[in-house]
Amino acid sequence: MIADFAKRALLLLMTTFVVLVNGAGADEIRIPDMGSPADAILNKSTESQIGRAIMRSIRNSGMVVEDPQVTEYINDIGHRIAAQTNEGDHEFTFFVVQDSRINAFALPGGYIGVHTGLIEATRNESELAGVLAHEVAHVTQRHIARSIHASSRQSILSTALMLGALILGAASGDSDVAQAGMAVAQGTAAQQQINFTRSNEHEADRIGISALAGAGFDPHGMSSFFEVMSRQQLSAPDQRMPEFLRTHPVTSTRIAEARTRAAEYPRVRTDNSIGYGITQARLRVAAFDTPEKAVEYFERRDYALQNDIERYGRAVAYQRAGRHYEASHIFDDLVESDKKVIAYHIGLGQTQLALERYATGRATFERAVELFPRNVPLVIHYGEMLLQLGEAQAAHAMLLDLMNNVPPTPEQVRLIARAASMAGESAEAYYYLSEYRLMTGDLVGGVNYLRQALAMPDLQEIQRIRFQARIDFIREFMTEEQLTQLQRSRPAGITARTGS
Repeated sequence: MIADFAKRALLLLMTTFVVLVNGAGADEIRIPDMGSPADAILNKSTESQIGRAIMRSIRNSGMVVEDPQVTEYINDIGHRIAAQTNEGDHEFTFFVVQDSRINAFALPGGYIGVHTGLIEATRNESELAGVLAHEVAHVTQRHIARSIHASSRQSILSTALMLGALILGAASGDSDVAQAGMAVAQGTAAQQQINFTRSNEHEADRIGISALAGAGFDPHGMSSFFEVMSRQQLSAPDQRMPEFLRTHPVTSTRIAEARTRAAEYPRVRTDNSIGYGITQARLRVAAFDTPEKAVEYFERRDYALQNDIERYGRAVAYQRAGRHYEASHIFDDLVESDKKVIAYHIGLGQTQLALERYATGRATFERAVELFPRNVPLVIHYGEMLLQLGEAQAAHAMLLDLMNNVPPTPEQVRLIARAASMAGESAEAYYYLSEYRLMTGDLVGGVNYLRQALAMPDLQEIQRIRFQARIDFIREFMTEEQLTQLQRSRPAGITARTGS
Protein backbone atom coordinates (compact mmCIF):
# COMPACT_ATOMS: atom_id res chain seq x y z
CA MET A 1 0.00 0.00 0.00
CA ILE A 2 2.78 2.44 0.98
CA ALA A 3 4.82 1.47 -2.07
CA ASP A 4 1.85 2.08 -4.33
CA PHE A 5 1.26 5.48 -2.73
CA ALA A 6 4.93 6.37 -3.19
CA LYS A 7 4.75 5.46 -6.87
CA ARG A 8 1.66 7.60 -7.39
CA ALA A 9 3.20 10.45 -5.43
CA LEU A 10 6.42 10.26 -7.42
CA LEU A 11 4.45 10.44 -10.66
CA LEU A 12 2.64 13.49 -9.37
CA LEU A 13 5.98 15.03 -8.45
CA MET A 14 7.10 14.52 -12.03
CA THR A 15 4.24 16.71 -13.16
CA THR A 16 5.71 19.59 -11.20
CA PHE A 17 9.07 19.34 -12.91
CA VAL A 18 7.67 21.19 -15.85
CA VAL A 19 9.47 24.32 -16.75
CA LEU A 20 12.16 25.93 -14.69
CA VAL A 21 13.79 23.62 -12.19
CA ASN A 22 17.18 22.80 -10.64
CA GLY A 23 20.05 21.91 -12.96
CA ALA A 24 23.27 23.25 -14.40
CA GLY A 25 23.30 25.19 -17.65
CA ALA A 26 25.25 24.20 -20.73
CA ASP A 27 27.88 26.60 -22.03
CA GLU A 28 27.19 26.12 -25.70
CA ILE A 29 23.95 26.35 -27.62
CA ARG A 30 24.52 23.13 -29.56
CA ILE A 31 26.28 20.28 -27.80
CA PRO A 32 26.89 16.80 -29.24
CA ASP A 33 24.52 14.32 -27.63
CA MET A 34 26.95 11.85 -26.08
CA GLY A 35 24.59 10.71 -23.35
CA SER A 36 23.87 12.28 -20.01
CA PRO A 37 23.99 11.12 -16.40
CA ALA A 38 20.39 12.34 -16.26
CA ASP A 39 19.44 9.39 -18.46
CA ALA A 40 20.10 7.10 -15.52
CA ILE A 41 17.32 8.87 -13.61
CA LEU A 42 14.89 9.88 -16.33
CA ASN A 43 15.62 8.83 -19.91
CA LYS A 44 13.85 10.30 -22.92
CA SER A 45 11.52 7.33 -23.23
CA THR A 46 10.38 7.71 -19.62
CA GLU A 47 9.99 11.47 -20.10
CA SER A 48 7.67 10.78 -23.03
CA GLN A 49 5.61 8.31 -21.00
CA ILE A 50 5.21 10.81 -18.16
CA GLY A 51 4.32 13.57 -20.62
CA ARG A 52 1.65 11.42 -22.28
CA ALA A 53 0.17 10.52 -18.90
CA ILE A 54 -0.07 14.18 -17.88
CA MET A 55 -1.50 15.16 -21.26
CA ARG A 56 -4.14 12.48 -20.90
CA SER A 57 -5.23 14.05 -17.61
CA ILE A 58 -5.21 17.56 -19.04
CA ARG A 59 -7.26 16.50 -22.07
CA ASN A 60 -9.72 14.63 -19.86
CA SER A 61 -10.19 17.81 -17.83
CA GLY A 62 -11.64 19.57 -20.88
CA MET A 63 -9.16 22.43 -20.49
CA VAL A 64 -7.46 21.99 -23.87
CA VAL A 65 -8.77 24.35 -26.54
CA GLU A 66 -9.93 22.09 -29.39
CA ASP A 67 -10.38 24.85 -31.98
CA PRO A 68 -8.61 23.48 -35.10
CA GLN A 69 -7.62 26.96 -36.27
CA VAL A 70 -6.04 27.88 -32.94
CA THR A 71 -4.29 24.50 -32.66
CA GLU A 72 -2.90 24.77 -36.19
CA TYR A 73 -1.56 28.26 -35.58
CA ILE A 74 0.19 27.54 -32.27
CA ASN A 75 1.80 24.41 -33.74
CA ASP A 76 2.97 26.28 -36.84
CA ILE A 77 4.72 28.91 -34.70
CA GLY A 78 6.03 26.37 -32.20
CA HIS A 79 7.52 24.01 -34.77
CA ARG A 80 9.03 26.92 -36.68
CA ILE A 81 10.95 27.81 -33.52
CA ALA A 82 11.74 24.23 -32.52
CA ALA A 83 13.34 23.65 -35.92
CA GLN A 84 16.06 26.11 -34.90
CA THR A 85 17.09 24.31 -31.69
CA ASN A 86 16.03 20.72 -32.17
CA GLU A 87 18.20 18.30 -34.13
CA GLY A 88 15.59 15.55 -34.29
CA ASP A 89 16.03 14.46 -30.68
CA HIS A 90 12.66 15.73 -29.48
CA GLU A 91 9.11 15.59 -30.73
CA PHE A 92 6.99 18.61 -29.86
CA THR A 93 3.28 19.04 -29.37
CA PHE A 94 1.99 22.55 -28.76
CA PHE A 95 -1.46 23.11 -27.30
CA VAL A 96 -3.57 25.89 -25.83
CA VAL A 97 -5.16 25.69 -22.38
CA GLN A 98 -8.38 27.54 -21.59
CA ASP A 99 -7.11 29.63 -18.70
CA SER A 100 -7.26 33.41 -18.35
CA ARG A 101 -4.06 33.52 -16.30
CA ILE A 102 -1.01 34.71 -18.20
CA ASN A 103 1.33 31.74 -18.38
CA ALA A 104 2.93 28.96 -20.43
CA PHE A 105 4.60 25.70 -19.43
CA ALA A 106 6.54 22.74 -20.76
CA LEU A 107 5.83 19.13 -19.82
CA PRO A 108 8.12 16.11 -20.07
CA GLY A 109 8.19 14.64 -23.56
CA GLY A 110 7.99 17.91 -25.50
CA TYR A 111 4.42 18.95 -24.67
CA ILE A 112 4.21 22.74 -24.45
CA GLY A 113 1.06 24.45 -23.24
CA VAL A 114 0.12 28.10 -23.59
CA HIS A 115 -2.68 29.74 -21.64
CA THR A 116 -5.30 31.66 -23.58
CA GLY A 117 -4.59 34.55 -21.22
CA LEU A 118 -0.99 34.75 -22.38
CA ILE A 119 -1.87 34.77 -26.06
CA GLU A 120 -4.31 37.61 -25.45
CA ALA A 121 -1.74 39.50 -23.35
CA THR A 122 1.01 39.51 -25.98
CA ARG A 123 1.22 42.72 -28.02
CA ASN A 124 2.73 41.16 -31.12
CA GLU A 125 3.67 37.81 -32.61
CA SER A 126 7.35 38.05 -31.70
CA GLU A 127 6.42 38.30 -28.01
CA LEU A 128 4.35 35.13 -28.27
CA ALA A 129 7.14 33.43 -30.22
CA GLY A 130 9.59 34.52 -27.49
CA VAL A 131 7.61 32.70 -24.82
CA LEU A 132 7.40 29.57 -26.96
CA ALA A 133 11.13 29.74 -27.68
CA HIS A 134 11.86 29.89 -23.95
CA GLU A 135 9.73 26.80 -23.29
CA VAL A 136 11.23 24.90 -26.24
CA ALA A 137 14.68 25.53 -24.81
CA HIS A 138 13.68 23.98 -21.49
CA VAL A 139 12.78 20.81 -23.37
CA THR A 140 15.83 20.63 -25.66
CA GLN A 141 18.18 21.26 -22.72
CA ARG A 142 16.44 18.54 -20.70
CA HIS A 143 16.06 20.67 -17.60
CA ILE A 144 13.57 18.20 -16.13
CA ALA A 145 15.89 15.19 -16.21
CA ARG A 146 18.91 17.26 -15.22
CA SER A 147 17.10 18.67 -12.21
CA ILE A 148 16.14 15.22 -10.99
CA HIS A 149 19.70 14.02 -11.46
CA ALA A 150 20.96 16.98 -9.43
CA SER A 151 18.84 15.92 -6.46
CA SER A 152 19.44 12.92 -4.28
CA ARG A 153 17.00 10.04 -4.60
CA GLN A 154 16.02 10.40 -0.96
CA SER A 155 15.14 14.08 -1.30
CA ILE A 156 13.07 13.35 -4.39
CA LEU A 157 11.16 10.60 -2.63
CA SER A 158 10.55 12.78 0.42
CA THR A 159 9.30 15.65 -1.70
CA ALA A 160 7.19 13.25 -3.75
CA LEU A 161 5.49 11.85 -0.68
CA MET A 162 4.80 15.32 0.69
CA LEU A 163 3.44 16.72 -2.57
CA GLY A 164 1.63 13.51 -3.36
CA ALA A 165 -0.17 13.60 -0.02
CA LEU A 166 -1.29 17.17 -0.62
CA ILE A 167 -2.41 16.59 -4.19
CA LEU A 168 -4.08 13.25 -3.64
CA GLY A 169 -5.75 14.49 -0.48
CA ALA A 170 -7.17 17.53 -2.22
CA ALA A 171 -8.31 15.48 -5.21
CA SER A 172 -9.93 12.66 -3.27
CA GLY A 173 -13.23 14.46 -3.00
CA ASP A 174 -13.82 14.58 -6.75
CA SER A 175 -13.29 12.65 -9.97
CA ASP A 176 -10.42 12.48 -12.42
CA VAL A 177 -11.36 15.97 -13.58
CA ALA A 178 -10.17 17.42 -10.28
CA GLN A 179 -6.84 15.63 -10.56
CA ALA A 180 -6.53 16.79 -14.14
CA GLY A 181 -7.05 20.40 -13.11
CA MET A 182 -4.33 19.96 -10.52
CA ALA A 183 -1.99 18.53 -13.13
CA VAL A 184 -2.39 21.73 -15.10
CA ALA A 185 -2.02 23.84 -11.97
CA GLN A 186 1.18 21.99 -11.07
CA GLY A 187 2.46 22.42 -14.60
CA THR A 188 1.79 26.14 -14.65
CA ALA A 189 2.98 26.93 -11.12
CA ALA A 190 6.06 24.74 -10.80
CA GLN A 191 8.10 27.37 -8.98
CA GLN A 192 5.64 27.54 -6.10
CA GLN A 193 6.64 23.94 -5.31
CA ILE A 194 10.24 23.53 -6.47
CA ASN A 195 13.25 25.79 -6.23
CA PHE A 196 14.50 27.12 -9.54
CA THR A 197 18.00 28.26 -10.43
CA ARG A 198 19.14 31.13 -12.54
CA SER A 199 21.18 28.85 -14.75
CA ASN A 200 18.15 27.16 -16.33
CA GLU A 201 16.37 30.47 -16.82
CA HIS A 202 19.32 32.16 -18.46
CA GLU A 203 20.10 29.12 -20.56
CA ALA A 204 16.51 28.99 -21.82
CA ASP A 205 16.63 32.75 -22.53
CA ARG A 206 19.90 32.47 -24.43
CA ILE A 207 18.91 29.53 -26.58
CA GLY A 208 15.40 30.87 -27.05
CA ILE A 209 16.65 34.23 -28.35
CA SER A 210 18.91 32.45 -30.82
CA ALA A 211 15.92 30.38 -32.00
CA LEU A 212 13.79 33.51 -32.32
CA ALA A 213 16.33 35.15 -34.60
CA GLY A 214 16.84 31.98 -36.62
CA ALA A 215 13.08 31.59 -37.15
CA GLY A 216 12.78 35.12 -38.50
CA PHE A 217 11.15 36.75 -35.47
CA ASP A 218 12.34 39.87 -33.68
CA PRO A 219 14.97 38.57 -31.20
CA HIS A 220 13.84 41.32 -28.80
CA GLY A 221 10.40 39.68 -28.55
CA MET A 222 11.31 37.70 -25.44
CA SER A 223 12.77 40.59 -23.43
CA SER A 224 9.89 42.79 -24.60
CA PHE A 225 7.30 40.47 -23.07
CA PHE A 226 9.34 40.04 -19.89
CA GLU A 227 9.41 43.81 -19.54
CA VAL A 228 5.66 44.12 -20.10
CA MET A 229 4.95 41.60 -17.35
CA SER A 230 7.42 43.21 -14.98
CA ARG A 231 5.92 46.66 -15.59
CA GLN A 232 2.43 45.31 -15.02
CA GLN A 233 3.43 44.13 -11.58
CA LEU A 234 5.15 47.41 -10.71
CA SER A 235 2.20 49.51 -11.88
CA ALA A 236 -0.31 47.50 -9.85
CA PRO A 237 1.55 46.13 -6.81
CA ASP A 238 -1.69 45.56 -4.92
CA GLN A 239 -2.98 43.20 -7.59
CA ARG A 240 -2.13 39.52 -7.63
CA MET A 241 1.19 38.83 -9.30
CA PRO A 242 0.75 37.61 -12.88
CA GLU A 243 1.13 33.84 -13.05
CA PHE A 244 3.89 34.26 -15.62
CA LEU A 245 6.08 36.05 -13.05
CA ARG A 246 5.46 33.32 -10.51
CA THR A 247 6.69 30.58 -12.82
CA HIS A 248 9.20 32.70 -14.75
CA PRO A 249 10.67 35.15 -12.21
CA VAL A 250 11.97 38.21 -14.04
CA THR A 251 14.54 40.65 -12.67
CA SER A 252 15.86 43.88 -14.16
CA THR A 253 19.22 42.15 -14.61
CA ARG A 254 17.63 39.31 -16.53
CA ILE A 255 15.73 41.70 -18.80
CA ALA A 256 18.93 43.67 -19.44
CA GLU A 257 20.86 40.50 -20.26
CA ALA A 258 18.11 39.37 -22.64
CA ARG A 259 18.21 42.74 -24.37
CA THR A 260 21.99 42.62 -24.66
CA ARG A 261 21.89 39.14 -26.14
CA ALA A 262 19.14 40.08 -28.59
CA ALA A 263 21.22 43.07 -29.70
CA GLU A 264 23.82 40.62 -31.04
CA TYR A 265 21.37 39.75 -33.83
CA PRO A 266 20.10 42.06 -36.57
CA ARG A 267 16.96 43.90 -35.55
CA VAL A 268 14.01 42.42 -37.41
CA ARG A 269 10.84 44.36 -38.10
CA THR A 270 8.09 41.88 -38.71
CA ASP A 271 4.40 42.41 -39.18
CA ASN A 272 2.09 40.14 -37.25
CA SER A 273 0.87 37.24 -39.35
CA ILE A 274 -2.83 37.06 -40.14
CA GLY A 275 -2.89 33.82 -38.14
CA TYR A 276 -1.82 35.68 -35.00
CA GLY A 277 -4.67 38.16 -35.30
CA ILE A 278 -7.23 35.48 -36.11
CA THR A 279 -6.11 33.37 -33.15
CA GLN A 280 -6.39 36.31 -30.76
CA ALA A 281 -9.82 37.21 -32.15
CA ARG A 282 -11.18 33.67 -31.81
CA LEU A 283 -9.89 33.32 -28.25
CA ARG A 284 -11.24 36.73 -27.31
CA VAL A 285 -14.72 35.83 -28.56
CA ALA A 286 -14.63 32.51 -26.69
CA ALA A 287 -13.48 34.20 -23.47
CA PHE A 288 -16.73 36.14 -22.98
CA ASP A 289 -19.37 34.66 -20.72
CA THR A 290 -22.07 35.15 -23.35
CA PRO A 291 -22.07 35.65 -27.14
CA GLU A 292 -23.90 38.94 -26.60
CA LYS A 293 -20.99 40.33 -24.57
CA ALA A 294 -18.60 39.35 -27.35
CA VAL A 295 -20.78 41.15 -29.89
CA GLU A 296 -20.87 44.22 -27.67
CA TYR A 297 -17.07 44.21 -27.44
CA PHE A 298 -16.53 44.02 -31.21
CA GLU A 299 -19.21 46.59 -31.94
CA ARG A 300 -17.50 49.25 -29.83
CA ARG A 301 -15.81 50.67 -32.92
CA ASP A 302 -17.66 51.67 -36.02
CA TYR A 303 -17.47 48.96 -38.70
CA ALA A 304 -16.03 51.39 -41.26
CA LEU A 305 -13.12 52.16 -38.92
CA GLN A 306 -12.25 48.54 -38.11
CA ASN A 307 -9.40 46.63 -39.71
CA ASP A 308 -9.87 43.16 -41.18
CA ILE A 309 -8.99 41.34 -37.93
CA GLU A 310 -11.48 43.40 -35.94
CA ARG A 311 -14.12 42.71 -38.57
CA TYR A 312 -13.27 39.01 -38.44
CA GLY A 313 -13.70 39.00 -34.67
CA ARG A 314 -17.02 40.77 -35.12
CA ALA A 315 -18.19 38.14 -37.61
CA VAL A 316 -17.16 35.28 -35.29
CA ALA A 317 -19.03 36.97 -32.44
CA TYR A 318 -22.11 37.22 -34.67
CA GLN A 319 -21.70 33.52 -35.48
CA ARG A 320 -21.64 32.58 -31.81
CA ALA A 321 -24.71 34.74 -31.19
CA GLY A 322 -26.64 33.06 -34.01
CA ARG A 323 -26.64 36.22 -36.13
CA HIS A 324 -25.48 34.35 -39.21
CA TYR A 325 -26.94 36.72 -41.77
CA GLU A 326 -24.81 39.59 -40.47
CA ALA A 327 -21.78 37.32 -40.14
CA SER A 328 -22.10 36.07 -43.72
CA HIS A 329 -21.93 39.61 -45.11
CA ILE A 330 -18.72 40.31 -43.23
CA PHE A 331 -17.10 37.00 -44.23
CA ASP A 332 -18.13 37.65 -47.83
CA ASP A 333 -16.40 41.04 -47.75
CA LEU A 334 -13.30 39.55 -46.11
CA VAL A 335 -12.99 36.78 -48.73
CA GLU A 336 -13.28 39.37 -51.48
CA SER A 337 -10.61 41.53 -49.87
CA ASP A 338 -8.10 38.71 -49.32
CA LYS A 339 -8.73 35.27 -50.80
CA LYS A 340 -5.50 33.91 -49.31
CA VAL A 341 -6.85 33.80 -45.75
CA ILE A 342 -8.27 30.34 -45.09
CA ALA A 343 -10.18 31.41 -41.98
CA TYR A 344 -12.34 33.75 -44.07
CA HIS A 345 -13.40 30.89 -46.38
CA ILE A 346 -14.19 28.68 -43.37
CA GLY A 347 -16.31 31.36 -41.73
CA LEU A 348 -18.20 32.07 -44.93
CA GLY A 349 -18.96 28.38 -45.57
CA GLN A 350 -20.10 27.87 -41.98
CA THR A 351 -22.51 30.81 -42.04
CA GLN A 352 -23.93 29.71 -45.40
CA LEU A 353 -24.62 26.29 -43.94
CA ALA A 354 -26.24 27.86 -40.87
CA LEU A 355 -28.49 29.88 -43.20
CA GLU A 356 -29.42 26.59 -44.97
CA ARG A 357 -27.73 27.68 -48.18
CA TYR A 358 -26.37 24.18 -48.51
CA ALA A 359 -25.25 24.22 -52.16
CA THR A 360 -23.58 27.60 -51.76
CA GLY A 361 -21.84 26.56 -48.52
CA ARG A 362 -20.54 23.37 -50.05
CA ALA A 363 -19.29 25.27 -53.11
CA THR A 364 -17.44 27.68 -50.81
CA PHE A 365 -15.66 24.83 -49.05
CA GLU A 366 -14.88 23.00 -52.29
CA ARG A 367 -13.27 26.10 -53.80
CA ALA A 368 -11.24 26.59 -50.63
CA VAL A 369 -10.06 22.97 -50.59
CA GLU A 370 -8.90 23.37 -54.19
CA LEU A 371 -6.95 26.48 -53.21
CA PHE A 372 -5.55 25.00 -49.97
CA PRO A 373 -5.44 21.19 -50.26
CA ARG A 374 -5.03 19.26 -47.01
CA ASN A 375 -5.12 22.34 -44.83
CA VAL A 376 -6.04 20.83 -41.48
CA PRO A 377 -8.59 23.35 -40.09
CA LEU A 378 -10.24 23.68 -43.50
CA VAL A 379 -10.63 19.93 -44.01
CA ILE A 380 -11.81 19.40 -40.42
CA HIS A 381 -14.51 22.07 -40.72
CA TYR A 382 -15.52 20.84 -44.17
CA GLY A 383 -15.75 17.31 -42.82
CA GLU A 384 -18.01 18.51 -40.01
CA MET A 385 -20.20 20.27 -42.60
CA LEU A 386 -20.49 17.12 -44.73
CA LEU A 387 -21.56 15.14 -41.68
CA GLN A 388 -24.28 17.69 -40.99
CA LEU A 389 -25.43 17.29 -44.60
CA GLY A 390 -25.56 13.51 -44.18
CA GLU A 391 -22.64 12.88 -46.55
CA ALA A 392 -20.67 10.65 -44.23
CA GLN A 393 -18.91 8.64 -46.96
CA ALA A 394 -17.45 11.77 -48.49
CA ALA A 395 -16.46 13.10 -45.07
CA HIS A 396 -14.77 9.81 -44.14
CA ALA A 397 -12.80 9.66 -47.39
CA MET A 398 -11.62 13.27 -47.10
CA LEU A 399 -10.66 12.99 -43.43
CA LEU A 400 -8.83 9.72 -44.04
CA ASP A 401 -6.79 11.33 -46.82
CA LEU A 402 -5.85 14.17 -44.46
CA MET A 403 -4.90 11.92 -41.57
CA ASN A 404 -2.81 9.68 -43.78
CA ASN A 405 -0.69 12.72 -44.58
CA VAL A 406 -0.86 14.93 -41.47
CA PRO A 407 -0.58 13.66 -37.87
CA PRO A 408 -4.03 14.21 -36.27
CA THR A 409 -4.97 15.31 -32.79
CA PRO A 410 -7.04 12.97 -30.61
CA GLU A 411 -10.19 15.04 -31.24
CA GLN A 412 -9.65 14.80 -34.99
CA VAL A 413 -9.38 11.01 -34.68
CA ARG A 414 -12.70 11.01 -32.82
CA LEU A 415 -14.20 12.99 -35.70
CA ILE A 416 -13.14 10.44 -38.31
CA ALA A 417 -14.47 7.68 -36.06
CA ARG A 418 -17.84 9.43 -36.10
CA ALA A 419 -17.68 9.78 -39.89
CA ALA A 420 -16.86 6.10 -40.34
CA SER A 421 -19.67 5.07 -38.00
CA MET A 422 -22.23 7.28 -39.77
CA ALA A 423 -21.04 5.85 -43.09
CA GLY A 424 -21.81 2.33 -41.86
CA GLU A 425 -18.16 1.32 -41.57
CA SER A 426 -18.35 0.21 -37.96
CA ALA A 427 -15.19 -1.89 -37.91
CA GLU A 428 -13.12 1.08 -39.09
CA ALA A 429 -14.89 3.29 -36.56
CA TYR A 430 -13.79 0.97 -33.76
CA TYR A 431 -10.26 1.01 -35.19
CA TYR A 432 -10.18 4.82 -35.07
CA LEU A 433 -11.55 4.84 -31.53
CA SER A 434 -8.78 2.43 -30.63
CA GLU A 435 -6.24 4.90 -32.00
CA TYR A 436 -7.91 7.67 -30.02
CA ARG A 437 -7.51 5.64 -26.82
CA LEU A 438 -3.86 4.96 -27.62
CA MET A 439 -3.20 8.65 -28.27
CA THR A 440 -4.60 9.50 -24.85
CA GLY A 441 -2.51 6.81 -23.14
CA ASP A 442 -5.19 4.14 -22.61
CA LEU A 443 -3.58 0.99 -24.05
CA VAL A 444 -6.13 -1.40 -22.53
CA GLY A 445 -9.02 0.62 -23.91
CA GLY A 446 -7.30 0.72 -27.30
CA VAL A 447 -7.00 -3.06 -27.46
CA ASN A 448 -10.61 -3.50 -26.36
CA TYR A 449 -11.87 -1.35 -29.22
CA LEU A 450 -9.81 -3.47 -31.62
CA ARG A 451 -11.41 -6.56 -30.09
CA GLN A 452 -14.81 -5.06 -30.86
CA ALA A 453 -13.68 -4.42 -34.41
CA LEU A 454 -12.62 -8.05 -34.77
CA ALA A 455 -16.03 -9.17 -33.52
CA MET A 456 -17.89 -7.33 -36.28
CA PRO A 457 -19.74 -9.53 -38.82
CA ASP A 458 -18.66 -9.49 -42.47
CA LEU A 459 -15.16 -8.36 -41.51
CA GLN A 460 -12.80 -8.51 -44.47
CA GLU A 461 -9.72 -10.68 -44.09
CA ILE A 462 -7.37 -7.77 -44.70
CA GLN A 463 -9.08 -5.89 -41.84
CA ARG A 464 -8.80 -8.91 -39.56
CA ILE A 465 -5.07 -9.18 -40.24
CA ARG A 466 -4.56 -5.44 -39.73
CA PHE A 467 -6.48 -5.27 -36.46
CA GLN A 468 -4.82 -8.37 -34.99
CA ALA A 469 -1.38 -7.10 -35.97
CA ARG A 470 -2.16 -3.83 -34.21
CA ILE A 471 -3.16 -5.69 -31.05
CA ASP A 472 0.05 -7.71 -31.11
CA PHE A 473 2.06 -4.53 -31.56
CA ILE A 474 0.36 -2.76 -28.65
CA ARG A 475 0.83 -5.73 -26.33
CA GLU A 476 4.60 -5.42 -26.70
CA PHE A 477 4.46 -2.06 -24.91
CA MET A 478 2.07 -3.03 -22.13
CA THR A 479 3.13 -3.56 -18.54
CA GLU A 480 2.39 -6.76 -16.65
CA GLU A 481 -0.36 -4.93 -14.82
CA GLN A 482 -1.94 -3.81 -18.10
CA LEU A 483 -1.69 -7.30 -19.57
CA THR A 484 -3.43 -8.70 -16.50
CA GLN A 485 -6.11 -6.03 -16.76
CA LEU A 486 -6.52 -6.88 -20.44
CA GLN A 487 -7.05 -10.55 -19.67
CA ARG A 488 -9.76 -9.71 -17.15
CA SER A 489 -11.50 -7.07 -19.25
CA ARG A 490 -14.14 -7.44 -21.86
CA PRO A 491 -14.92 -5.14 -24.80
CA ALA A 492 -16.52 -2.02 -23.35
CA GLY A 493 -19.76 -2.44 -25.27
CA ILE A 494 -19.76 1.26 -26.15
CA THR A 495 -21.07 1.96 -29.61
CA ALA A 496 -18.71 3.45 -32.13
CA ARG A 497 -21.28 6.10 -32.97
CA THR A 498 -20.96 7.83 -29.60
CA GLY A 499 -17.18 8.06 -29.68
CA SER A 500 -17.18 7.67 -25.91
